[in-house]
Amino acid sequence: MSRESKSFLTILQPVFFLVGIFLLNFTARIILSPLLPTIENELAISHGQAGFFFFLISAGYLFGLLGSGFFAARATHKLIIVLSSAGVGLALIAIAFATNLSTVRAGLMALGLAAGLYIPSAIATITSVIKQEHWGKAIAVHELAPNLAFFASPFIAELFLTWATWRVALGSLGATSIIASLTYQCYGRGGEFAGEFPGSRAFGALVRTPAFWLMLTLFGLGVSSTIGVYAMLPLYLVREQAMHPSWANTVVALSRFHGPMLGLLGGWVSDWLGPKRTIVVSLIFTGIATLLLGLVSGWWTSAVVVVQPLVAVWFFPAAFAALALITGPNARNLAVAFTVPFGFMVGGGAIPTFIGMMGDAGLFAMGFVVAGSLITCGGVLAMLLNLPQTAKKLV
Repeated sequence: MSRESKSFLTILQPVFFLVGIFLLNFTARIILSPLLPTIENELAISHGQAGFFFFLISAGYLFGLLGSGFFAARATHKLIIVLSSAGVGLALIAIAFATNLSTVRAGLMALGLAAGLYIPSAIATITSVIKQEHWGKAIAVHELAPNLAFFASPFIAELFLTWATWRVALGSLGATSIIASLTYQCYGRGGEFAGEFPGSRAFGALVRTPAFWLMLTLFGLGVSSTIGVYAMLPLYLVREQAMHPSWANTVVALSRFHGPMLGLLGGWVSDWLGPKRTIVVSLIFTGIATLLLGLVSGWWTSAVVVVQPLVAVWFFPAAFAALALITGPNARNLAVAFTVPFGFMVGGGAIPTFIGMMGDAGLFAMGFVVAGSLITCGGVLAMLLNLPQTAKKLV
C-alpha cells in the first residue's frame, strides 16, 4: 500500500466519527418528512402549513450557520460540534413533548439553529487534516451521513408509527443525539482550533469572489434536488398519487438505497472530472427527473422516484470541494457558513413550502414540475463557474 493510501486511511477514523454525528444531525431534520402525513392529520394542518415546518427548520438552520462563525472564532470547532449535537437532541425532545402548534414551531426553529452550527466546523475539521487531492473522497465519506439518513428515515418512521408514535420517534432520536455529543467530547479527534471571525479580512476577500456568489445559487438548487424534493415526496405520493402510506415510505426509502454507494462514487467523480463538471451533470440529470415526477402517473411514478436521486448526491462533495478551492484554509468555515444557509433556505425551506402551497391549490404535480425546471437551469448556470486549479494557501 502506498504512503498516500496509508495516510488517507489513517484519517478515516475521525471522519467516520463525524459521519455518526452528521447522521443524527441530518436525520433529525428530515425524519419529519415520512412522519408528515400522520402529523398533518393529528395537528389538523394544511399541506402549506406542513411544508412550512421545513421552512422553520431552514430558517433556524440559517441563523445557526450564520452564527457559527462568531462561535467558532471564540471556541474550537470540536466544541461547536459537541454543542450542536446536544442542542439537536434537546430540541427534538422539546418537540416530542409539545402540546400545541406554536411550541412545535418554536422547537423546529431551535432544531435548525442547533443543526446549523455543525457543518462549517465539520468541513473545516476535515479539510485541515486531509490533503487537497483527497478532499473529494473525504467529503464523500462524510456525505455518507445524509445519504444513509435519506434511506433509513422512512423505515425508522414506519417502525415507530407501527409500534409507537411520532412523538416517541423524535424523543428517541433526541436522546441518541445527546449521547453522541457526550461521546464525541470524550473520544473525538480533530477540530481543536478556532475558526475565522466573520468580520475579518478573509470575509471581505470571500464576498469579492464572483464564484462564491454563484455557489450560493447552486447550493439553493442542489438542496432543492435532494431535501426539497424529499421533504414533500411522501405527502405527494399519499395525497396526490393515492399510494398507501407504508408503500410510499418504502418506495422513497428504496430510492435512497443506493445513496451511500453513489455518494462515495461522487467523491471520486469530483476528483476525476473536477467539481464544476460534476455539479453540472448532477443538477441537469436530477432536474429533469424531478420535472418528470409531476408529469407521470401510475407505476411510472415509482420508477421516477427511484431514478430521481441517482446522481443528486454527487452535488455536495463537488460543491464543498469547490468552496474549499475558492477560499483559504482559515476561512473555509465562513464560506460554508454563508453558502449553505442560503441553500437550505431556498431548497429546504422555500421549495417545500411552495410545493405544499401548490398542493393546497390543487396543483401538487405542477409544484414538482416548476422545481425540476429550476434545478435543470441551475445545471446550465453551473457551466459559468470559474474555479482555480489549486486551493489558496493564504487568506
